Formats: sequence, structure tokens, C-alpha cells
Amino acid sequence: MEVRPPIRSAVVIADAPAADLTPYSALIRAADLRVAADGGARHFLEAGLLPHVAIGDFDSLPAALLAELEAGDVEVERHPVHKDETDLELALLYAIKRGAEHVVVLAALGGRPDQHLANLQLLTHPALAAVDVRMLHAGWEVFAIHAIARLTGAPGQTVSLLPMSERVEGITTQNLYYPLRDEPLVLGPARGVSNVMTAEQASVTIRSGVLLVMHEMK
Repeated sequence: MEVRPPIRSAVVIADAPAADLTPYSALIRAADLRVAADGGARHFLEAGLLPHVAIGDFDSLPAALLAELEAGDVEVERHPVHKDETDLELALLYAIKRGAEHVVVLAALGGRPDQHLANLQLLTHPALAAVDVRMLHAGWEVFAIHAIARLTGAPGQTVSLLPMSERVEGITTQNLYYPLRDEPLVLGPARGVSNVMTAEQASVTIRSGVLLVMHEMK
């Protein structure tokens, strides 16, 4: 029986066409597990790397590139075109199944608006609730919290808090310019947008619901 090494960190790359992954090259190389979601394999190949596994229906990856993956002994997990999950969802679930504790998702945002929104909603997937999953895009990190989040950055950085459930109750913030003190945010109104860090460390805690944190790291 094959014995696989333990996985702590994973990088999952999706297929947003205009993604610039140059700032994340060291992070990609350091990951214990590299997963390509269908056409996201292009980004690995352009960086001179092979993913450990490629997952999807491969309707957006040229056959020549798929053959290059297979020739490089990349594990290829094929799924039908007609399915309920997106390729990125399948890739994330694979990383979690392998035991990843920290997952960075790249090239998931900035493409088609429907896929952009669907990918953000994936952060609230129940299967990911116990894992640190963060999407990085154009100097921002985006992640969902179910209890507490700690932010590391610099004063002046933007932090937006967006409810992803009908209500998020008991929100308390520290070191944000517009404080919340055991208060709710509800789906619809934009009250949580454009808060600002006042220190290098900030925190957000919630009592119930799911909250999306968007942190500008520039």
C-alpha cells in the first residue's frame, strides 16, 4: 500500500485567465501539495512546475497540456463535464481529503463574474469549515470565518466584513477603525465594507453565522 507523506499546506490553482501568480511563486513551490483545477494546470506549467494532481473535466485544458501532465507522472483525476460540482470545488475537497490544514487558492477570482461569485461562496462550504482556506488575488486575501480570525498587516489596510449567512451575530472587532461590539451584520446592507486596520494585528470574532473577510494586504 502506498504511504503518502502528511500534508500541512496545499496550493490549489484555478483557471482565471489574467491571473498574475509571480508574487506567489515561493509559496507555490513550498506547498506540500499542489493541485490544479482543470485549466489551472496552465499556471503551474507556465511557472515551470508540475502539480501533484490535476482534477476536473478538462474541457478548458488543451489536450497537449494534459498529455504533458500525464507524461510527467502527474496524478490526473477525471470527472464528467455534466456534474454538480465545479472543478475548483472538486480540487478543494481533494486537498481537504488529503489532510491539508492550510490551503491557499490562486487564480480563482477576476474571471467570469458568475464563477468569481461562486468561487467566493465556496469559501463557506461546510467541508472547509475546520480548515484555514484563503483566496489570494491582486494583493488581497479573502477567507470565511465561523468563530474567530486574526489579521496581520499594517495600519491603513482595508478590511471588509461581508455576511454570507442571513445574519451574523455577535461580531466583535479589535483594532479596526469602525468597531463592532457584539453586533450583527445582515445579508444585503453594506455596513461592513471598507473598515480600516489601526494596528499591525487585528481580530474579528463572531458568535453565529458565516462571515467573509476581505483584507487588502498592499
